[in-house]
Amino acid sequence: MTAILSAGRIARLWLPVLVWAGIIFALSATPNLRFAQAADLDFVVRKAGHMAAFGILAVLLWRALAFSAVRRAIVWSWVLTVAYAATDEFHQSFTVGRHPSPVDVGIDSAGALLFLLALALWLRSWRTHGGITNPDQD
Repeated sequence: MTAILSAGRIARLWLPVLVWAGIIFALSATPNLRFAQAADLDFVVRKAGHMAAFGILAVLLWRALAFSAVRRAIVWSWVLTVAYAATDEFHQSFTVGRHPSPVDVGIDSAGALLFLLALALWLRSWRTHGGITNPDQD
């Protein structure tokens, strides 16, 4: 792998990360965001949504970092996802009907960790059954 990445490759790697982070940002800016009428169901759906949204972000970050030749891409993708989760909660403090919650940062972090652990298991399985190739090769 060469040390210099083409602009097209950088875009293919990082554009999905930026788009997904933008979707999270937009959802965080939505006042009084609710998904279900029943409070208990709404709570479960929102927290599961937190885990999934930040899990997907973590995997997209891993993809961008791993194919950019960053060492320890899984660790860095988790750290960056946790940092984004913290800034997302800060962002919510400026949105009417929303409030920042350290618990949500923990839920976001757990979702990212679960998705990255699933990715690591998948990668291990893939490598032991014939190797892995880079789908973004130029």
